[in-house]
Amino acid sequence: MEHKLEKQLRDLEKKGVDRRSFVKILSAAGLLSIAGTQKAKAFSSKATGKIVIIGGGAAGISMAARLKHWLKEPDIQLIDPSDRQYYQPGFTLIASGVYQPDEVWKKQKDCMPSGITWIKDSVLAVDPVWNQVITKAHGKISYDFLVLTPGLQINWTEVEGITQPTLGQGNAHCIYDYEGAQKTWKALQDFSKTGGKGVFTDTYTKHKCGGAPKKICLLTEHYNRKQGTRDKVTLDYYTAEKELYDVPYFTKRLLEIYKERHIPIHTNVRVKGVDTAAKQVHFEQISTVGDQKIYTPFVEDYDFLHFTPPMSAPDFVRQSGLGWTEGKLAAGSWVMVDKETLIHKKFQNIVSLGDVAGVPTSKTSAAVRKQVPVAAKNLISIMEGKEPVEKYDGYAACPIVTDYGHVLLCEFNYDKEPEVSFPFSLLDTSKEQWAAWLLKVYILKPLYFHGMLNGYA
Repeated sequence: MEHKLEKQLRDLEKKGVDRRSFVKILSAAGLLSIAGTQKAKAFSSKATGKIVIIGGGAAGISMAARLKHWLKEPDIQLIDPSDRQYYQPGFTLIASGVYQPDEVWKKQKDCMPSGITWIKDSVLAVDPVWNQVITKAHGKISYDFLVLTPGLQINWTEVEGITQPTLGQGNAHCIYDYEGAQKTWKALQDFSKTGGKGVFTDTYTKHKCGGAPKKICLLTEHYNRKQGTRDKVTLDYYTAEKELYDVPYFTKRLLEIYKERHIPIHTNVRVKGVDTAAKQVHFEQISTVGDQKIYTPFVEDYDFLHFTPPMSAPDFVRQSGLGWTEGKLAAGSWVMVDKETLIHKKFQNIVSLGDVAGVPTSKTSAAVRKQVPVAAKNLISIMEGKEPVEKYDGYAACPIVTDYGHVLLCEFNYDKEPEVSFPFSLLDTSKEQWAAWLLKVYILKPLYFHGMLNGYA
């Protein structure tokens, strides 16, 4: 049987991009990975101190590995209760039938860097004044320096009528959950047979991978076209934002795609609840009169629903006084860090990055990749008694899958300006690309498990 990648390359040629050009792109990307690896090993410090890392996801394990590379005598404890390490960007591909469920995770013990003490436990609180972490089973754990990377908290019950265990009931689905992604794929296939009304929503809080709701909407549309059943379904997209996307360089094409696919976009709308028995979504239309926001309720029927629940920092962050208390980031209690240095605004021996960090950028693993070296070097500078000088420019990337075979590769910074990485700067990334699909499906996952989690760029 022909290998999948070989078939994709043949199809690539039919699209007008020759194989040699794409191989050059892959080669360039490979060279970049090697260069990043060498650079990661080159820096070294004699700084000492006990470092405690809370959270063993992309940010936590990458930080542990990077600090181990750069410190001559690392003393690092990582607290995390998980048995598995998930490649969460793969959940969309499970929900669309591209990945099998067992392709997106590895055992957590196999992802932990050697020489790091893994404390398999949950954090209940942090006392930043006394430099202590309070855990469920191990009690108090002291630290000299703290790395806050616990990820975020999905607040399922803030959507009335929904709980995590009942995902899928009433054909209401969510791909921000491993089991939920699997249920979504089955439901998507059934939906293409039965037809009806599909409703897709994002949420009103900051959330991980803001492109995910858009991706599953567009993939559902294309799946129905592939099955010859597009005329049997109607699709609507609802967003709590005032526009579909807020990075102008990429927004124009994304809007064109939704228009071409006949998917209406409804802005300033948020989900209040779901009646799974009646298959109805209860919305609130958000309008502003003067300084006051007005929420007008309305109801939409659905046959297939994909919703995005509200998200926030874990409860212990708020309760420990480590989150923002004013401004746009206060509602989610995202960790109060300087957006460039990633050092806590009040407690200088704490750094935070990843989903929990209170910075004005998208919460993606691509952002973590750029945050890790900045946060690690700045932490080491503090350990050495120096001022942190490394700066994170807000880089984030969101590969928006527009169909089976194309991705709009959105890379940008704090200023919402495009920041396209080589070798994709050789392509017109304002439009969806087949090469970006191959990056998304075949390359990013192995780079995550074998590169990023090992502390390499």
